[in-house]
Amino acid sequence: MSLSENLGPTAAWQDIRGALRQAVSASAYDIWLAPLELTSLVEGTLFLRAPAGIQPWISKRFGRVLERSARAVLGPGVRVVVDSDSGAARSRRPSAMEENVELAISALNPRYTFDQFVISDGNRLAHAASLAVAELPGQAYNPLFLHAPPGLGKTHLLHAIGNYVMAFGGGAAVRYTTVEAFTNHFIRALSSRSVEPFKRAYRDADVLLIDDVQFLASKAKTEEEFFHTFNALYETGRQLVLTCDRLPHQLEAIEERLRERFEAGLVADVKPPDFQARVAILRKRASLDRVHVPDPDVLELIAQRVTDNVRALEGALIRVVAYHSLTGRPLNRELAKTVLDGLYPHSKRERVSLADIQAAVASYYQLSVSELISTSRAARVAWPRQLAIHLARELTRESLHEIGAAFGGRNHATVLHACKRVSERLGNDRQSTVDLDELTETLRGKHGDRPG
Repeated sequence: MSLSENLGPTAAWQDIRGALRQAVSASAYDIWLAPLELTSLVEGTLFLRAPAGIQPWISKRFGRVLERSARAVLGPGVRVVVDSDSGAARSRRPSAMEENVELAISALNPRYTFDQFVISDGNRLAHAASLAVAELPGQAYNPLFLHAPPGLGKTHLLHAIGNYVMAFGGGAAVRYTTVEAFTNHFIRALSSRSVEPFKRAYRDADVLLIDDVQFLASKAKTEEEFFHTFNALYETGRQLVLTCDRLPHQLEAIEERLRERFEAGLVADVKPPDFQARVAILRKRASLDRVHVPDPDVLELIAQRVTDNVRALEGALIRVVAYHSLTGRPLNRELAKTVLDGLYPHSKRERVSLADIQAAVASYYQLSVSELISTSRAARVAWPRQLAIHLARELTRESLHEIGAAFGGRNHATVLHACKRVSERLGNDRQSTVDLDELTETLRGKHGDRPG
């Protein structure tokens, strides 16, 4: 392969380094890829030199991304060979730190940051606690136990803490792992008689982030080691953050002494996002992926259909956009409805109607439906009306125009204003939250979990 006249090996290597910066996290690049040096470019093979001792790890962990970046600059067919400053590295086994570096750096998803996390009433406490922990590890809440069903963002917060500390923690050592990875690593350490390096890999951490602690159940030896790791970090003031799909007291298969330690700090739960938060999540995901969605009804329809799982919400958006890209059809409400009808067919559950909501709210507040949808601005009517409109956005698939029409011919802006007022009041008025929960439970109990 020959380079163009304007691109010599040195210039090509600079372009490749730029591509690598875009392909991996900043910390991974700075620690592992920045030290690489260009040796030569000969007949379609790029030869690089790595510091002694880390060449095996770089070849194994970053070999593919190196080749992809090189081919993006130099064209298809380019090979990358990473050699070492010292020939001894070829016969040397990777150190414990090299074997475990994925726990420390590479496993952190650079897209999971606090900036990319959408705050709502259901996750406000968990977000605030996570940010406090990231800013003051070991001083704010220790341990921090994030609880939520799958797909609501607890792993996002876990990675956000790690990425924040890596960026602003002044060199603090961060380790991220899942319980499954911790277990597999522990088993390998036992079989290879390298338990001490295993212990150091975790107990030298300043911040230890552990995902899915519910999987500790029925793993007696791993649980014992986890207990000692937990104690070693906690007693020396290091930060622990754990995620779980159950509350500590519900982990009946885990030893009581561990459950007590999980409860010793702050337990913060993450609840499903409300309608406005779901739309905001979709907007942020579209922006992150540089997808232009010209019809706002697309995002609103997805947010109405997918209510309980952020991953499913984003997955629905990806599927709608993919269908648009593959078929060439306009990215509008009709296309979204076609795709979502296949994912979430109407027949799954009976729909909650606008009339159902109006009747339930009117009865709850001892009003007539005609009063509820009237033009009256009296406080005894205005708040129930706003709450009913909010429920209509949450529990039906009706458009803003259709909801406004059902509530006395109100317009799009009035409907949005009502939803905003409800969100604001729920944050400050506990009784309003209780009222909303009771009404929601009543409507779902009558018509199934949620409209399909």
